[in-house]
Amino acid sequence: MAFMRSPVQPHEYQVADRVEVFCDHDDKEKERVRGWLKGVVAQVDNKLVAVQFQVNIYLTEGWMVPDRILWFPTTSKDIRPIKRAAKKSE
Repeated sequence: MAFMRSPVQPHEYQVADRVEVFCDHDDKEKERVRGWLKGVVAQVDNKLVAVQFQVNIYLTEGWMVPDRILWFPTTSKDIRPIKRAAKKSE
């Protein structure tokens, strides 16, 4: 009997992971820009990852997201883990 394997995930996210997301958001000067923004994983299920932000974010159609949470498929290329800098030895 043949069974299907679950698809291999490029990265498995956990709640409280720090990530970067490519989205429309406000920059420090309150100007709307499209680029990478740091956020925190708020919820994870088998298909989607919810990321919460500290600044205003926008949908593609231009609407501001009131709760500052965006959902992404786990396989999305618009979400990536933050790479931590290596500690320097003194």
